[in-house]
Amino acid sequence: MQIVEHLPLVEAPEAIWRSIEAALEARRPRQAQPFIRWRWAAVATAMLALSGAAYWRLAQPPGAQWEVLRLAGSPSVAGKAIRGAGRIGAGEWIETDARSRATVKVGEIGSVEIAPGTRVRVVTERPSEHRLALARGEIRATISAPPKLFFVDTAAGTAVDLGCEYALSADERGFGLLRVTKGWVSFQWKGVESLVPAGASCRTQPQAGPGIPYFDDAPESLKQALESFGFEKGGYDALGAILSESRVRDTLTLWHLLSRVEPADRGRVFDRMAALTPVPAGVSREQALKLDSGTLQRWREELAWTW
Repeated sequence: MQIVEHLPLVEAPEAIWRSIEAALEARRPRQAQPFIRWRWAAVATAMLALSGAAYWRLAQPPGAQWEVLRLAGSPSVAGKAIRGAGRIGAGEWIETDARSRATVKVGEIGSVEIAPGTRVRVVTERPSEHRLALARGEIRATISAPPKLFFVDTAAGTAVDLGCEYALSADERGFGLLRVTKGWVSFQWKGVESLVPAGASCRTQPQAGPGIPYFDDAPESLKQALESFGFEKGGYDALGAILSESRVRDTLTLWHLLSRVEPADRGRVFDRMAALTPVPAGVSREQALKLDSGTLQRWREELAWTW
């Protein structure tokens, strides 16, 4: 217990609150329960989660190199081929040719598989931050740790792990694709954020950041219209196709779309979302069209039940 006395004070990340709230909601009937009882339960759970996260951070040695395992071919670390296993530290590159694959053990929080034709660098390996930079190729990350400890930089922005498994690909120009298979990933670029849950994907583009996420099983016509709208400036016709093709779970796409369309088009997006699923109490059309952050967050938390 002595180490607990020296744990740093940290602010609860938003993602932890989302996870706590989702877990509590999953265990209770959908009928409303007293707010105070729910909030105290959330506070207690948050304190345990933060204590565990802080203990975990203190237990990790700073500056330790990560283990690299050869899976196929002749991957190289810092320009030297590895035969079986090797080590990689901050500032060093791992590269694979068309026939090579490797796995990097990311400290104690998970692993990253390096696909053929990939070049990736270890940027930071501190206990509180594990960061890679993907220059080109594809990686597949499996992370089990408190949120916001693992980051991958690309020319189009940064993938922020929220406790997940995902694949991220990018070419040398920064055009790429994020595909999440478990948990959530936040992709961020200059104030633009796309939240991508399991079963969904998001395209990325340099000087534009993340596109609008969509579920992989969405209609192909919706995906095509979305790409046209997001990166090709397809305009009014593309927006109309997105709205008409959207299903209930595609409110994921529409929720992100609401803040990226022109102000004059926000009403069209809101009305389509309202037609697909009831607007929850506390979410007004007026505030949503103003992009009030509290309103949008509340709406997202309710919509996530369908995602």
